[in-house]
Amino acid sequence: MPYSCRGNAWLCLKIVSMRTAYTLKPNDQILAEDKHKALFEELVKKFKVEYHAGGATQNSIKVAQWMIQKPHNVGTFFGCIGKDKFGDILKQKAEEAHIDAHYYEQEEEPTGTCAACITGDNRSLVANLAAANCYKKEKHLDLEENWELVEKAKVFYIAGFFLTVSVESILKVAKHASETNKLFCLNLSAPFICQFFKDNLMKVFPYVDVLFGNETEAAAFAKEQDFETKDIKEIAKKAQALPKVNTKRQRVVVLTQGKDVTVMAQGDKVETFPVVKIDPKDIVDTNGAGDAFVGGFLSGLVQEKSLDQCVKAGHYSANVIIKRAGCTFPEKPDFK
Repeated sequence: MPYSCRGNAWLCLKIVSMRTAYTLKPNDQILAEDKHKALFEELVKKFKVEYHAGGATQNSIKVAQWMIQKPHNVGTFFGCIGKDKFGDILKQKAEEAHIDAHYYEQEEEPTGTCAACITGDNRSLVANLAAANCYKKEKHLDLEENWELVEKAKVFYIAGFFLTVSVESILKVAKHASETNKLFCLNLSAPFICQFFKDNLMKVFPYVDVLFGNETEAAAFAKEQDFETKDIKEIAKKAQALPKVNTKRQRVVVLTQGKDVTVMAQGDKVETFPVVKIDPKDIVDTNGAGDAFVGGFLSGLVQEKSLDQCVKAGHYSANVIIKRAGCTFPEKPDFK
């Protein structure tokens, strides 16, 4: 049962200290500004850097495929890269992960990078979108051979970060999903998406069947939507009840809270699910935990498992990923 993912693709550079000179906040995600450009050069020169193929959506599809194992190439990924060595690495890593990646390759910008600054169990992400910001609907999504892949997919997942790049691409896929009664999933991705890209987000929101987010993103969304509550359960309930185009499906809202319970709203019901317990000493890197949760959840969704099982799969995936550097995992899962 194939599913399709669209989003930003980049290479992740991991360092083990946070520079206050760049005014980075713990557990935050921001787009690189001019003042951050030097960060990427500095971390390579001064720190031991690890390179991981990443991008929020690509991480999730990679984890979903790992959870499913076989058949291979269950997921198709669309994104944009540069014609450079990092782009070659991403293509190689996608193939190794058994992902059917179809990149729009261009020469205007290099492959995007993301600095993941790790301090203890906190992480701060600074994304230099570069090529990831150059995706063009008419030059890739609209091509007959690519749109055929969209038509074959049954579940769609897009990270909110892509709202900053090509909302017209998202809307084309979202409308197709709604018209054909397929599942369309979206992630809030970061507080700044809810704040500064609110208009684009709300253009897409009526098509969302499954919404993902964490507690800080949910708080930002609630504030922008004038929900007048900080209660995570109420936020989930109110987001679930917002207008929806495809009335054949009730929206599902899934909000994670790190080590605290995950909240899921569906219909008039709001449920909580405890996460898998972990000794703080075993936490290596929380970067990618949210992506891994979504990947686990999607693996259950495409196999038509219950939503409870989807959450359980998400918790398992996130628990595995935070014990390792980057969004990486052992050869096979032992999830049951």
